[in-house]
Amino acid sequence: MKRQLLLLTFTAMAVGAMACTNFIVGKKASKDGSVICTYNADDYGMFIGLAHYPAAKHQPGEMRQVINWDTHAYGGEIAEASETFNVIGNMNEYQVTIGETTFGGREEMVDTTGIIDYGSLIYIALQRSKTAREAIKVMTTLVEQYGYNSEGETFTICDPNEAWIMEMMGCASDRKLSKERTVWVALRIPDDVICAHANQSRITHFNMKDKSGNVLYSKNVVKYARKMGWFSGKDEDFSFRDVYAFPDFGGRRMCDARVWSFFNRFAEGMDRYVAWAEGIQKDAESMPLWVKPVRQLGLDDIEAAMRDHYENTPFALDGDQGGGIWEMPYRPTPLYYNVDGKKYFNERPISTQQTGFSYVAQMRSWLPREVGGVLWFGNDDGNMVPYTPVYCCATQAPRPYNTPGVDALNFSTENAYWVQNWVANMVYPRYSLLFPTLEQKRDSLDRSYFLLQKEIEDKALTLQRDERVKFLTDYSAQKANEMLAEWNLLAVKLIVKYNDMIIKPEQNGVFTRTPEGLGSRVTRPGYPSGFARRLVQQTGKKFEAPE
Repeated sequence: MKRQLLLLTFTAMAVGAMACTNFIVGKKASKDGSVICTYNADDYGMFIGLAHYPAAKHQPGEMRQVINWDTHAYGGEIAEASETFNVIGNMNEYQVTIGETTFGGREEMVDTTGIIDYGSLIYIALQRSKTAREAIKVMTTLVEQYGYNSEGETFTICDPNEAWIMEMMGCASDRKLSKERTVWVALRIPDDVICAHANQSRITHFNMKDKSGNVLYSKNVVKYARKMGWFSGKDEDFSFRDVYAFPDFGGRRMCDARVWSFFNRFAEGMDRYVAWAEGIQKDAESMPLWVKPVRQLGLDDIEAAMRDHYENTPFALDGDQGGGIWEMPYRPTPLYYNVDGKKYFNERPISTQQTGFSYVAQMRSWLPREVGGVLWFGNDDGNMVPYTPVYCCATQAPRPYNTPGVDALNFSTENAYWVQNWVANMVYPRYSLLFPTLEQKRDSLDRSYFLLQKEIEDKALTLQRDERVKFLTDYSAQKANEMLAEWNLLAVKLIVKYNDMIIKPEQNGVFTRTPEGLGSRVTRPGYPSGFARRLVQQTGKKFEAPE
């Protein structure tokens, strides 16, 4: 999602309202051989559900309107493909999955004459590609033909066999200066590693003489930088990141620190990159693009990583009054604020309140494609929701994720985005008090989905293709509907259980009563001990009770 500029006086490589995080796991780095990738789609005030584009045939000469994914503004028309594939969320029927994070880069490179924005590019490519390599070709061909009108973007592009990272920028709107429309580079991620990006360009040097087919780039990727006077060294010394989107303090502390936190969970030796993630030391050692994990990772590991708030790291969001009485690991936006003429910042963790949707995509080459691709989806902050299964063959978006008549200004208890936000926004300000109840429900649903997966897929494998598609479409809808019902009940439970900052006792999930039928005596938890101590330190003897 867009990195909206915080200060107009910042340069084009300035830090913005850092949004979106992607993780990538190669098939040999996962427990079962899946390629796994993730996406937290983060923006402020964004209402969004689960996209669906049905498969279709198109007539010669048919045109497609391009509507900007962020603004919904009309961009122009492009020629439609003769055939387009079914797309559910950010995965298509061939298990191709595409995510993104916006890094911005040099403002003067944005092509205002271009037709295609980054979001439209993702969904058009998904409709036209059977593999990750095809998606890269489709994306780069389209922007060269029609122009790319977004800021610098990092794309995650995966299929059941390969995982790629691609970075792209426009070449400005002045055609007298440049006939090229974009600069880009794409690298295949080794199968035994993990990779991540989070609103900061990550590709530095790359092998321009590669013969393996695992390094792809635009012919002008260095030439354009030379033409603009931004690079004058040897080709082998060229760094895409350092030339087009050099990381400043915000690009490291608010963006690469999220990558560091992911790597730190699963790889050894990440202490050496703390200084880079802190963003202050200018000559700090830069993080690698990918690292090898100490063990193979499961879906549960990756879901947990999507819920991270820098716990147990130098960037942890606990121990200060910014979290409030109940130690909320979230901070208000914008990221920067001023006090008495001095500028300060908030940490920006992976899990954030402005997430519109979050997914963990699972792609498996050894299964029929209808069964192999699963988008584990949540319609809010990943920490606050379970990831429900949506199979890539689904011919309809489950109604809770695509509810008629509901939008950013119209609430509905029939809509997952709103019900999940309702629950989350009750929990945020009383986090340590309320979150355990949410976490218990969230994790119980996650476990139930994992336990059912083999049974459901074994049954699907016994069916003919059309029957299999219907069965998995219905199952995806069933789990979404059940989750929504559970989350509505959770919302009511939170109101009843924690009303007026007390706790009503329960046993086996049922509120208890006195023999006379009244609610049992409530617990009054008071301040958490850490906050109480900080309060006394701040107020001194003001509230000290007499002996």
